[in-house]
Amino acid sequence: MGETSETRPAIRDTAERTGTDRRGAVVAALMLAMGLAALDSTIVSTAVPQIVGDLGGFSVFSWLFSGYLLAVTVTLPVYGKISDTFGRKPVLIAGTVLFLLGSLLCALAWNMAALIAFRIVQGLGGGALQGTVQTLAADLYPLKERPKIQAKISTVWATSAVAGPALGGVLAAYADWRWIFLINLPLGAVALWLLARHLHEPQRRTGGPRPRTDWAGALTVFACGGALLTAVVQGGVAWSWLSWPSITLLGTGLVLVVAFVAIERRAAEPIIPGWVWRRRTIAAVNLALGALGFVMVAPTVFLPTYAQSVLGLAPIAAGFVLSVWTLSWPVSAALSQHVYRRIGFRNTAMLGIGTATLILAAFPLLPYPGEAWQPTLLMLLLGAALGIFQLPLIVGVQSTVGWAERGTATASILFCRQTGQTVGAAIFGAVANGVLAARLGGAGDLDAVTHALDAGAASEHVRRAVADAVHAVYLGAAVAAALAFLALLLLAPRRFPVLKD
Repeated sequence: MGETSETRPAIRDTAERTGTDRRGAVVAALMLAMGLAALDSTIVSTAVPQIVGDLGGFSVFSWLFSGYLLAVTVTLPVYGKISDTFGRKPVLIAGTVLFLLGSLLCALAWNMAALIAFRIVQGLGGGALQGTVQTLAADLYPLKERPKIQAKISTVWATSAVAGPALGGVLAAYADWRWIFLINLPLGAVALWLLARHLHEPQRRTGGPRPRTDWAGALTVFACGGALLTAVVQGGVAWSWLSWPSITLLGTGLVLVVAFVAIERRAAEPIIPGWVWRRRTIAAVNLALGALGFVMVAPTVFLPTYAQSVLGLAPIAAGFVLSVWTLSWPVSAALSQHVYRRIGFRNTAMLGIGTATLILAAFPLLPYPGEAWQPTLLMLLLGAALGIFQLPLIVGVQSTVGWAERGTATASILFCRQTGQTVGAAIFGAVANGVLAARLGGAGDLDAVTHALDAGAASEHVRRAVADAVHAVYLGAAVAAALAFLALLLLAPRRFPVLKD
């Protein structure tokens, strides 16, 4: 599959049509758009106490994050296919408008249920931002220049990870929590203006068959992904794994999987075409980045708890221990081009994830309670290793497909990474709680123990139990990294079949 003789002259080329004089403005717009999505989750997290104090709904506030994450995840493949069919610009503009509408509605929310619903609206726009920005970055730059723009996008995520919590805390403390959503409006307006004025995509040929959109497949993806991911996210949290809500959601999701496969096999333009799994390169990268989603859970979810509960650090210091990997990640990503130009995309990624496996496996070997610099050093090294791992795979896959397939291919690998992160959070949460229950005689879970530690009501025995639980999670992440290494070793070709620019 690829560009046909009909589409090839019609799509040559987004970079040509935009021009180098306008490309800087478009890159600024892409960074602003990605910044909206990157900043969103981190800036909201620090304002939760103020939001709950104002609106109530403490028992369901986790859906502020889960609802957004579900919406982003299930829309990624849909937006990828639509961008291949109708172009990147309309999808990115529509997604930005939808995200800003959701932000405005969130700022006007009158209770927790309304805020959760509007966060889902935000997520429906966020899916377009994440996938389409990555795709446009590849459209605008030839292969040899793509690491530069991808490194800039990685820098946006790194900056958001550091600045988001601080900005959210300041706005919640000195203004009002509603400003954490209103601040998106001027940033998004600038991004929209730059895109509308400076991004020029090629004209489509007219007179041919009208593009068909697989709306049945899109709706089935929404329903199927929503049911399965809700079961994974809420299982063992809002209800037990063997309760009727879990069984109902999982059963519904499996039925919808079968229905989705049947629909896609008959669709003229399927939302998730079979070639994303039939091609060795894309299939291997899908599996590897799905495993990366698992790997990312250990630091982002469990390291702050470890830093505060075991090392006794204050929240700000604990945040710094985590944030250092966002500093080394974009730097190593930017430098990875010098490696993969010598040894290839696959070998570079294997070098990165192999190193990450050793770093993750070393975490449980840290002394108890240890010094703060020890996990900080490991996180700095882990960010560097994962930067060398992820960027070559994204650039490599985007370089093996033509314009007419790039949106679908990019969305496919991002969807797998996002799904891996969602499933990994649920699985590692169960692992951590299981270790705690075993160490403490069946009493308590990680959240309850963490609250007790914060209140100074927990013993040294409990602190050791938390350390053991987090160590088990890091070992699980090391296993996931090893599986990513094997997926590339056994499935990916030695040399990616790169197309000429």
